[in-house]
Amino acid sequence: MDIRFSGSRSGTAPLTWGQRAIWDTIQKTAPDDHYFNFGRVLKVPRRARPLTVERAVEVLGTLVERHGSLRTRLGAGPSQVLETSGAIAVTLSAGDPDRLLDTLAERAFDYAGEWPLRVGLVVADETVTHIVLVFCHLAADGLGAEAAITDLRLLLLRGAVPGPPPPSPLDLARWQRSEQGLRVARIAAEHWESEYRRIPPTMFDRPVAVPEGPPVWRAQIVSRALDLAVQRIAALHGVSTSTVLLAASSMLVGAVTGHDVCAMLPIVGNRFRADTANAVTTLSQEGLFVLDLRGDATFADLLRRAKPAALRAYRSAYHDPDDRDRLTARISRERGAEIHPYCCFNDMRFVDRVDASHDERTVRQAMAETALTWPLSQDRLNCRFCLHVTGEPGGLGVSLTADTRFLPRPAMERYLYDLESLLVEAAFREVLEPVG
Repeated sequence: MDIRFSGSRSGTAPLTWGQRAIWDTIQKTAPDDHYFNFGRVLKVPRRARPLTVERAVEVLGTLVERHGSLRTRLGAGPSQVLETSGAIAVTLSAGDPDRLLDTLAERAFDYAGEWPLRVGLVVADETVTHIVLVFCHLAADGLGAEAAITDLRLLLLRGAVPGPPPPSPLDLARWQRSEQGLRVARIAAEHWESEYRRIPPTMFDRPVAVPEGPPVWRAQIVSRALDLAVQRIAALHGVSTSTVLLAASSMLVGAVTGHDVCAMLPIVGNRFRADTANAVTTLSQEGLFVLDLRGDATFADLLRRAKPAALRAYRSAYHDPDDRDRLTARISRERGAEIHPYCCFNDMRFVDRVDASHDERTVRQAMAETALTWPLSQDRLNCRFCLHVTGEPGGLGVSLTADTRFLPRPAMERYLYDLESLLVEAAFREVLEPVG
C-alpha cells in the first residue's frame, strides 16, 4: 500500500537556515544520525471511525500535497528539491503503535533518495486505529510535526483544512535572501559576535575519563517534584518555566565546569511570524544564551539576569548558519582557540503551566518518586552536553545526553538530581515573594 500524491508545485532552491543547521548537525553525527528521527502517533478520533486503510492513505496523500516539505528531498549543493508527485510506502501493523514508531525511526533516512516521511497504520478488524508518522528532521521540527498532526486530524474529521497552505521551505529560502531576511540575519549575527568574544571557548573543555564502551550516554529523570517547583518559581518571578530551567541548568554547568560565565545553546522554534506559525518545516535553530555567574549570587539573583539574556538568545536563533560559521572561524583565529559551547538545551514541551500554590510538603514528598533511567548509548554526537525537557505522565522529564569523556556517567546522574534539589530548594527558600 502506497500514499500517492500529486502536488501543484515543484522547484529547487538553496536550503533554508533551519535545514542548513540541522543538515550540518546530521553530518557531524553520522552514522548515528538516526538520533534525529522523531515521530508522532495519532489515535484515530472516535468520530472519524471506521477508517479503512484505503481512506487513511487517501487522507495522508492530501496532507503531503498540502505541505511541500513532506515531498522535498535533499539535492546537490546541497539544495532542496520539491517534487510534484510520487508515492510513499505504508507499513501495516496489528501491534503496539509506539513499538511501530520505534521500528520506523530506528534507521537513518536516505536524505536524497527517500521521501522525508515514514508512515505506519495500526489496523484492527480491518479498521485503522492509529496513524504513525516518522519525520526526517530536514522536513520538520517538533512544532512542524504538531502542525502536521493537527491538519491530519482535521482531514479525518472534516475532510479539509481551512485556509491556504503555509509557506513551504521553498518560500522560506527565498524570503531569507530578501532584503528583510538579510536584515534579520545581520541583527542575529551581531549578537553572536559580541557574545563569542566574552564566553569561554567551550564549556566542557577538559576530558576527564576514558569510557570502556560507547562514549555517548543518555540519563533521564521523571520528577513530579521538579515540575511543581518549577511552576512555583515561574509564577512568582513572572517568567516561563523554560527560563527557570535554562537558568538553573546554566548555573549547574558553571558549577561542574568551573567557568564563571555559562554559554548554552537553547533550541528555539523561530515561529514568530504569523504565516509560519503552522508551517510544516524545520525552523528550529540554536540561539546563544549567556549567563554571568560571577558574584555571590543566589538562584533568584541569577534568574533576574536570565530573563533578558533569554530574550536576547531567542532573537539570535533565527540566523544564517553561514554568518555564524564565518564569525566563529574569525573569532576562533583571533582568540587562538575554537569557539563553540558544545552545550545545548532543548525544551520540547508545547504547554507552559505556572502555579505558585504548590506547598512545600507535597513537593518535597514527591522527590521520593523520582526515578532515573539510562535509555540510550551510542558512539557519536555533535555535542558534549545536551539537556532535553519533556512533559511526562509522571512529571517533568529531563534527559541529559553527554559525552562521558567530558562528563562521566556518575557526574551525569549527580547533575540531574542536583537540578531537582536546586529548584525544590529555590522554590521554598529563595523565592518567597514575587520579584519586582
